[in-house]
Amino acid sequence: MVARFSVIGFLAALLLPAGVPADMGPDPELREILRAAASDSDSFPDRFEAEVWLTDMSGRLARHVSDPQERIKILTRVHYEASRVELPPELILAVIEVESNFDRYAISVAGAIGLMQIMPFWLDEIGRPNDNLLHIDTNLRYGCTILRFYYDKEKGDLRRALGRYNGSLGKRKYPNKVIDKLSKKWFQA
Repeated sequence: MVARFSVIGFLAALLLPAGVPADMGPDPELREILRAAASDSDSFPDRFEAEVWLTDMSGRLARHVSDPQERIKILTRVHYEASRVELPPELILAVIEVESNFDRYAISVAGAIGLMQIMPFWLDEIGRPNDNLLHIDTNLRYGCTILRFYYDKEKGDLRRALGRYNGSLGKRKYPNKVIDKLSKKWFQA
């Protein structure tokens, strides 16, 4: 029972906006968004785990995405798509931070689009030219699937898979950036 109360206290502290005294209680808007997201997510084993993960990651993502509803949408879709392809959702968050800094409208100089910076040629390659890579769901579906493919192709070598994903196979800069973000910011200890 003691452990549960400390977890609940931890969750309440994370739900507080920055600079708000603890006795004012959690942000009701964020609480409702998290509650709805946790209840509606198929990729979590149970609601409690969903609330813990979403609350923790929402706090980490807040400096990149100020709108709580958009933050939770990104997090629930990242968790769903990463789980679908059996990749850690925290890895996908690290990739997104390095690729687009969570700007879902990002377009690179090479023409890559969205959160995970997907090259538009894939749309024609798979016969879906009308898919919109600026849509969070579509972008994450493509990005997670592509990264999993490269991970399998490289027989579980994450650095090589990340290099392939970024088009920089054999170079260490990009994989090191992603792994650094993963280990210092997104990985749950």
